[in-house]
Amino acid sequence: MTIKVNRENMQHTIAKRVAQELEGPCVVNLGIGIPTLVAEYLAADNIYLHTENGLLGVTDVEDADVDPNLVNAGKLPVGEAIGAAYFNSSDSFAMIRGGHVDVAILGALQVDENGIIANWAVPGKNIMGVGGAMDLLVGAKKVFATMSHTSKDGRSKLVKECTYPITSTRSVDMIFTELAVFKIEDKQLELVELMPGVTIEEVREKTEADFIEGQP
Repeated sequence: MTIKVNRENMQHTIAKRVAQELEGPCVVNLGIGIPTLVAEYLAADNIYLHTENGLLGVTDVEDADVDPNLVNAGKLPVGEAIGAAYFNSSDSFAMIRGGHVDVAILGALQVDENGIIANWAVPGKNIMGVGGAMDLLVGAKKVFATMSHTSKDGRSKLVKECTYPITSTRSVDMIFTELAVFKIEDKQLELVELMPGVTIEEVREKTEADFIEGQP
C-alpha cells in the first residue's frame, strides 16, 4: 500500500510541475497516464484540452455526472467545458497533423540522450498500435515527456539509446521526472532543474544518458 501511495504522489508531483510550463492561450493534448493529471493543476483559463478521439474543451467530471459515451483517447471519463466542440477522429488528427496543437504531453517508457522517446510498445507484449503519439510528435508545436526516472527494478529510463521501439524520430522538447527537468538543445540533453529535495548526485547516479548540467 505504501508503494502505491508513493507512486501516486510522484505522478502528481510531475504533473504539477508540467502545468507550470503552460501559458495560454494554447491547445494542449494530454496523453495517457501522468499527463491526464496535468488538468488538475492548470492555472490559466485559456488552456484548451484536446483529445484525439474528437473533443476540444476536455474538463474533469464528477462521478455522479459520468457519461459512459464521453471519454478521452484512453477511454477514461471526461467532462466538457463551456464552449467545447465535438468532431470526428479524422478531423481531430487533421488538427494534430496540421500543427494546430500547441503542446502535446506524453507519457514515456524511455527517452534517449537525444530526446527520442519510446512510449508505445514493450517487446514481448501484445500492443494494438502506436495510437496518436506518433502523430503528436510530428504535428504538435512542442512536446513534453513525463515519466518516472527509473523503472520498477531501478534501471534508468533516461538511456543512451532506446531499447524499446521508438515512437518518432522527432525529439521531445522537455522531459519531466520526479527527480529533475531536462530540455533538449541541439539534440543534447540538458539538466535545467532539480525537483525539491533532490541532489545532483542522485540524478547522476540514476541517469544512464549523458547530459549537460545547466543551472538547476
